[in-house]
Amino acid sequence: MKRAILDVIKKYETIIIHRHVRPDPDAYGSQMGLAAILKGNFPEKQVLCAGTGEPSLDFLGKVDAIADDVYKEALVIVCDTANTERIDDARYAFGKELVKIDHHPNEDAYGDYIWVDTNASSCSEMIVAFVEEFPKELALNEAAARLFYAGIVGDTGRFLFPNTTPTTLRYAADLVTFPFDRTEIFTKMYETPMNAVKLSGYILQHFQMSKNGAAYMYINQELLQKFDVTPRDASQLVNRIDSVIGIKAWILFIEDGETIRARLRSKGPVINGLAKEYRGGGHPLASGATLESESEIPEMVAKLEALCE
Repeated sequence: MKRAILDVIKKYETIIIHRHVRPDPDAYGSQMGLAAILKGNFPEKQVLCAGTGEPSLDFLGKVDAIADDVYKEALVIVCDTANTERIDDARYAFGKELVKIDHHPNEDAYGDYIWVDTNASSCSEMIVAFVEEFPKELALNEAAARLFYAGIVGDTGRFLFPNTTPTTLRYAADLVTFPFDRTEIFTKMYETPMNAVKLSGYILQHFQMSKNGAAYMYINQELLQKFDVTPRDASQLVNRIDSVIGIKAWILFIEDGETIRARLRSKGPVINGLAKEYRGGGHPLASGATLESESEIPEMVAKLEALCE
């Protein structure tokens, strides 16, 4: 499939790259890193990045303003997005052909070309593999290496998560041969506003955990306003309780407008099936879901408890 994707890329003069809503470093890293690769190796092509900008990730890069008519003769590539509902900017469907590159379970097999590798730590890692597959046709550059490294760091939790494999580390080693500022990446990715730090303290004091190691915390609108924190900033705190002795799996519920976002994490029990029950999905040990009302929280927590028994 990698060969087919490279061949279709060569066919088009205009390529538009999308990723998922509420982006994380891997979404930006894979999207903009691929754009940097294509710009560096095919300077005659028009390569654009679509989606809503995320200010906290501006240090990695910024999306492009794209007119509707640009899609008419374009190849569209969607990175790091498991299902069509999560693709940022519905105009992805306006292109002539569609490529899906992703490392989540392929439960929504959209696209004319589909490359999914659930063994990869991140979509960024996949695109490094893509580049290294064709050394005579593609070459890494510093801009792309910086972005891929940020994506891999983000999805592996600084190489601490179990999705970090020997292959992941080999690719990371290749990337750091380029002289980008790794310290800046770590600083920008993990710096936390003071108000979010205070909310983190509140979470540590008030989260609930059962004897079976199932834990949860609900951040409602009142708490968001009290600490002057956005739902996105609150969601970044999902791993603050991961070092608690005895914890097996946990959910951070965050009120976000008329819905409740659920961020699930686990140290063993497989949780993406539970996330799927609540309009979500993801990886076996890291998933997300969307609840329609607060009344769904107790039943979801009870199901998490059953998984941890």
